[in-house]
Amino acid sequence: MFADKTCVVTGASRGIGRGIAEELGHNGANVVVNYRTSEGAAHEVVDTIEDAGANAIACRANVGKYDAVASMCDRIHDAFGAVDVLVNNAGITIDRTFENMTPAEWKSVLAVNLTGVFNCTHCLFEDLRRADDGRLINVSSVVGQQGNHGQANYATTKSGLFGFTRTLALEMAESGSTANCVAPGFVKTDMLETVPDRVKTHLRERIPLDRFAEVEDVTGIVRFLASPESRYMTGQVIGVNGGMEW
Repeated sequence: MFADKTCVVTGASRGIGRGIAEELGHNGANVVVNYRTSEGAAHEVVDTIEDAGANAIACRANVGKYDAVASMCDRIHDAFGAVDVLVNNAGITIDRTFENMTPAEWKSVLAVNLTGVFNCTHCLFEDLRRADDGRLINVSSVVGQQGNHGQANYATTKSGLFGFTRTLALEMAESGSTANCVAPGFVKTDMLETVPDRVKTHLRERIPLDRFAEVEDVTGIVRFLASPESRYMTGQVIGVNGGMEW
């Protein structure tokens, strides 16, 4: 499906990002596995993709730093040439009620989750616009739609991706490239494992399908958005949340 296509996935060493990278690689893409600290895990993802017969490289970069992203993009171009698909998935949480949140905690989350999306998209914008099937895919969250206690910084970044996606969709439309956003609900990842059981019970009670998402529930949607089959879909926010109201 993605033969000769190059896909960049940020935050791809674990969780949803890892699942997306492996899904694209298993469908023939050249995959760039971006990571910040988990080098060993990133190389495991590369090995899994290469075992499936595709090409992959691991690229370390803190997406919140523009110079680091620019250097990463130079390496990507040296390895694979122009990029066709960018999946902005990298994100962090530093949870605190708003009255107790420090300016540093606010800025740290915005730097990765929102400024990081700007940095990666800005550095690869011309690639995406010129590609035959250019695809920008931003991974948001149901928290950006609903808000969540103790996550004012995180919710703000994930909500901001909606406006960013819609604007980029308008600006890329003339070239035929698209921009869409996926907003998962609560997914079985390391991040969810840190949530206390009593909170997880409360969250699950709000999900009509009565379960948390598997990573695979999200990766299939991203694969579709990255494919030529989604060519007439742009500027959309797709909820993958088990029916949660927002």
